[in-house]
Amino acid sequence: MYPDSEILFPSRCIPQLRDLRKKEWAILVQRITVLPDGHEDVLAFSLMITRMASCLTCDLDSYRASLGCCTCAQRTVVGFKGPDRELVVRFEQAREEVREFLESGDLSDALMQLVQQDE
Repeated sequence: MYPDSEILFPSRCIPQLRDLRKKEWAILVQRITVLPDGHEDVLAFSLMITRMASCLTCDLDSYRASLGCCTCAQRTVVGFKGPDRELVVRFEQAREEVREFLESGDLSDALMQLVQQDE
């Protein structure tokens, strides 16, 4: 029904977010764009956007799903009221969480903790 909608923010949408804010944001997005999908920075960026866009509460019957993930993420980034610096700080916090998750060794427990933080 909505072929552009996924469960969580897909990394394929990251390049579309680059020019939506000022220079500091564009630099961050450009740096993330060239990294492979499994890189911790890509995972952290996706986690940050997943939280900001409330992806875990989206379902196929919602307006957000009808927009598609890329459009929803664009609206989320444009609608963010804080400065770009705050977005960079959120990214850095998400990166620390991803690092802890990857280093934990018990990925099932760490995954549950990340998901429960979003609820």
